[in-house]
Amino acid sequence: MQEIVVPTHEGYDLWSAVYDSDGNPLVALEDPQAARMMGEVRGLRIADIGTGTGRHALRLAQAGAQVVAVDLSLGMMSRARRKPGADGVAFVCADCSTALPLPDAAFDRVISGLVAEHVPALEPFLAETARICRRDGFIVVTTVHPAMNLRGVRARFTDPATGAKIYPAGRDYTISDFVMAAKRAGLVLDEMSEHAITAELAAGLPRAAQYIGWPMLLAMRLSRASG
Repeated sequence: MQEIVVPTHEGYDLWSAVYDSDGNPLVALEDPQAARMMGEVRGLRIADIGTGTGRHALRLAQAGAQVVAVDLSLGMMSRARRKPGADGVAFVCADCSTALPLPDAAFDRVISGLVAEHVPALEPFLAETARICRRDGFIVVTTVHPAMNLRGVRARFTDPATGAKIYPAGRDYTISDFVMAAKRAGLVLDEMSEHAITAELAAGLPRAAQYIGWPMLLAMRLSRASG
């Protein structure tokens, strides 16, 4: 099978056609953890950085939050905009790895799900999430666990049109990279958790069976440092 690395936005434009239906075990593992870490959101203002097809943004809006969803991929956002409840989300097309077109301290909470591996540098990315978050708020960041990189596993999909395996460009980060980048960005690590594929999850997702017991997801909750 041909394997191709493409620019991140191009990869996700292509992936958008099958992203919600290709049985990605990382997404299945991440969804409940992200919901738990975000907690009750009714009445809160939330930024979803790297919204993709809107899975977090739409759930949060349905739960009563005011959501601004940012993504670089027009293909992914087009999918999100066609889903039920999308009229309750404000979508913004912007590069999540650069300065965000959002005001300072405008959000009670910020979430960025499965995006960090695609940014060229963690510190400025995390610093931007800190800038837009209120001082009494917090930030949830999830990413593919670095242990998966040791197995050669990175964000990828099979292009249904060509059969090629497509890799949107990304970087391999270690856990210490995240910890130190957060510290330099003026953030405090309130929680970090690691999540592995279970036999129960793999039973419904054939792609997950080969990873049972391996940590696949790294999840963090961060807040702005006091002082």
